[in-house]
Amino acid sequence: MSTVASDTTELTINAIRTLSMDGVQAANSGHPGTPMALAPVAYQLWSSVLRYDPQAPHWANRDRYILSCGHASMLLYSLLHLAEVKQVDDSGKVTPKPSVSLDALKDFRQWGSVTPGHPEFRHTTGVETTTGPLGQGCGNSVGMAIASKWMGARYNRPGYELFDYNVYAQCSDGDLMEGVACEAASLAGHLKLSNLCWIYDDNNITIEGDTDLAFSEDVGTRFKGLGWNVETVDDANDLDALGKAYDQFAKCNDAPTLIIVKSIIAWGSPNMADTSGAHGSPLGDEEIRLTKEAYNWPADKKFYVPDEAYESFRSTLGERGKQSREDWEELFSKYSGEFPELAAEVKSINKGELPEGWDADLPEFPADAKGMASRASGGKVLNAFANNIPWMLGGSADLAPSTKTLIDAPEAGDFQAENYGGRNFHFGIREHGMAAAVNGMTLCGLRAYGATFFVFSDYLRPSMRLSAIMGVPAVQVFTHDSIGVGEDGPTHQPVEQMAAARAIPGLVVIRPGDANEVVYAWHAALSQKSRPSALVLTRQNLPTLDRTKYAPASGAKQGGYILADADGGKPDVILMATGSELSLAVEAYEALTADGVKARVVSMPSFELFEDQPEEYREQVLPSSVTARVGVEAGVRQGWDRYLGNQGGFVGMDSFGASAPAELVFKEMGITTDHVVAEAKRVMG
Repeated sequence: MSTVASDTTELTINAIRTLSMDGVQAANSGHPGTPMALAPVAYQLWSSVLRYDPQAPHWANRDRYILSCGHASMLLYSLLHLAEVKQVDDSGKVTPKPSVSLDALKDFRQWGSVTPGHPEFRHTTGVETTTGPLGQGCGNSVGMAIASKWMGARYNRPGYELFDYNVYAQCSDGDLMEGVACEAASLAGHLKLSNLCWIYDDNNITIEGDTDLAFSEDVGTRFKGLGWNVETVDDANDLDALGKAYDQFAKCNDAPTLIIVKSIIAWGSPNMADTSGAHGSPLGDEEIRLTKEAYNWPADKKFYVPDEAYESFRSTLGERGKQSREDWEELFSKYSGEFPELAAEVKSINKGELPEGWDADLPEFPADAKGMASRASGGKVLNAFANNIPWMLGGSADLAPSTKTLIDAPEAGDFQAENYGGRNFHFGIREHGMAAAVNGMTLCGLRAYGATFFVFSDYLRPSMRLSAIMGVPAVQVFTHDSIGVGEDGPTHQPVEQMAAARAIPGLVVIRPGDANEVVYAWHAALSQKSRPSALVLTRQNLPTLDRTKYAPASGAKQGGYILADADGGKPDVILMATGSELSLAVEAYEALTADGVKARVVSMPSFELFEDQPEEYREQVLPSSVTARVGVEAGVRQGWDRYLGNQGGFVGMDSFGASAPAELVFKEMGITTDHVVAEAKRVMG
């Protein structure tokens, strides 16, 4: 059946296989085939190569193992169980409890279990990132490999090699068909990330059938063209060949490595000993019984694990990982005495904290009728924070001159193969790969950001959605936020993207209305510990409001605040606006006030931050007794009705934009001060 090093090795591999079969069968749902096929591949990696301590699963310099083909989750859960990985609680403390108990394997895909259908970060200790949407784990792995290189460049010193961890991503045909994986692979090849290894399960099967239906490329040739080192293992059961391939990865110091592993997967057969099981459905009790007999396994025992399987991992992964971790802790203790400031930074990164004084000395912008684009003020604010947060880093998808997202400190530099200490990233025109890599960097404790035009948020949305599912504080900076893009026309003018971003649960979307609101928008984004943020900024200039006349911009941290109010604080109509339209609402307020109308302007840069506020505060800003309300935003109305109610009006978009100078586009689309005034009078009756 297989080339094995010892009886214990074969027994442990079969334990992974049978646990995977039994888990899927108990759930009557899932994918047993890939876990069975990849059991020897993963076993060889975990037992002989992976630097990981099951007793300290969050140790900073551990190797990362990512199951990008998340449908094979029972493979990872079986490994976590057999390796006896300990559970880490919400405070970061390692507990005596197993991350994945035998009972948890029995509860695969059930309500409240730590073994959901696809692996979820934060949900199960040992799961390094949420995977399942194919290609995402590959993209995350590039960000993690970047983080290892960056941490090493910043913190390693002669005699103190603190950071040099490797990143392994198990991936499938489906992963490598996805565009995000190719974007990420191209970036990794360019950056020569020699600490990155993808292990490709080349089994010629996807959901619809044989890959010949849609996939006939030479993957190895493609990856060589992308700058990767490519190794091939002809049989997934050949542990010697796998070991040699992992050795070749370790020896390669100028490129990432793709290991192509040929495996066999079947849709079900009378005897599964020489195949891998069904791909996307349980095998059935009879087929499981026959397969276990072929493995010389107790045929009628479910979730059976012989003691030798646990001992196999204890004596390999466990002992090696414990020694590596203890050596690292001793080294870090000495390092802390010699480099206390750098050691303090490492501790903050590991805890997900920001340095003391991270929000000190922030810019203030004087009132200015001409003002500046919020992308421009955003660049200034970004740099103010980056100056205080050494591990804040990021870049754009080939648009830095437009998004203003370069860190301009002299020592910042560009992150390249020749300079892994650079803080400015050039992700190329790879929005999706960028966002996936930013997630990976953030998962390693760095405060990472990406940037592009808002209309291209559509290209990276799946990664942004996953950052929200995982609860990681990644930041995406979106500029050119509306029809204010002007001459580039409707292809580049976001209309529905604001509503689409707000629709993602857990994503903090912030569209500041002037330069000083930008300060607090960035402050709010960086204050997040368990939510990602999207900053939405303009191409065109915005007036910088006179804060001696209007309320302080610090109110933006509440998501919505009273910017200007009626005499006596009892308005008859409320004007709500975000971004570039805030100045229109202010002009309309002044006109209405001059006409004797009691009006209030509420700046609403972030619905999500506003909803975080106590009900009493929200009622104070938007009293339910005032039903005459107008929302002003150069996007679709969707999402505004929660604040507008049945009687509210909206000045915005219900079509795509047009190619013309921005001022003319706003006028022709009816997003003007006069229209806001007219709408306010209409809703007042």
